[in-house]
Amino acid sequence: MIAVVLAGGPPDEVSALQPDAPNKAFVRIGGVALVERVLRALRGVDEITRLVAVAPPSTHADPALALADERRADGLRIRESLRNGLANLPPRELVLIAASDLPILTSEAIRDFIARAQARDCDVGYGCVERRVHVAKYPHVPHTWARLRDGTYCGGGLFALRPLVLPALERFIEQLGAARKKPWRLASLFGAGVLVKYAVGRLSISDAERRARELLGVTACALVSPYAESAVNVDRASDVALAEQLIAGSASA
Repeated sequence: MIAVVLAGGPPDEVSALQPDAPNKAFVRIGGVALVERVLRALRGVDEITRLVAVAPPSTHADPALALADERRADGLRIRESLRNGLANLPPRELVLIAASDLPILTSEAIRDFIARAQARDCDVGYGCVERRVHVAKYPHVPHTWARLRDGTYCGGGLFALRPLVLPALERFIEQLGAARKKPWRLASLFGAGVLVKYAVGRLSISDAERRARELLGVTACALVSPYAESAVNVDRASDVALAEQLIAGSASA
C-alpha cells in the first residue's frame, strides 16, 4: 500500500512554541519532529511500498522529511493537500492516509490498520478507537468521545481511501475534518435521522456506514483499532508537554 502523510497547513498555537517550526508537523517532541516520528513508524512497515509527504514547499529539504520517497506541495485547505497527495496514484488501489501529529504511532498499529482496511475492502476507511481500549493504556490523555450503540469511540489519525472516489468526497472532506473532534457536528453531516439516533445513543456504526453510502455513493467503513496510539495526537499547545511525557515514559519502559 502507498502511504500519504499530510504535513501541511499554516502556523498555529502548537508551532508557536517553536518559532522555527513552519507548522505543527515540524514541532520537535523529544528532539524529533512530529512528522518524522510518523514517517519512522510507516517506514517500519513492510506493506508500505511508497511514502509521499505533503508539506509546505519551503520544508521539502528539511531532514524531518528525509524518510519520504516523494515530497509534494500542500494546499491552502485539507482537501487540496489530499488532492495533491493522491494525484497520479493508482485510482482503484487503497491508499493509507496518515496525519502528521501522531507522536507515539507505532508500526504495529499501522500494520493492523492496513489489514483491517484490506479485509473490509471499502472505498473509504475511517480509523477510530474504542474508549475502553484508550483508557486502559492512556487514561490521562483527553479525547472527544462519540457514544454509539456499539460503544464509545474517538477518531484516529489513520484513514484509507481509493483516489477515484476523491471527487465525490472533496466538498465533504473539509466539513468532516472540522467536525472530527465534535461528535454533534459529525453526526449532523449525515442527516436529521442520524442526529436523533445519535442523541439517544441508538446510532450504530452500520447506520453511519449505510448513510455515508447513500449520501456519497461510496462504500465507507469504520476501522476500529485496538491500538490507542493511533488516536493520540497533538492538537493544542498543552498536548506537547503530554506527548513529551508519553515518549519519555515509553523510552524508559
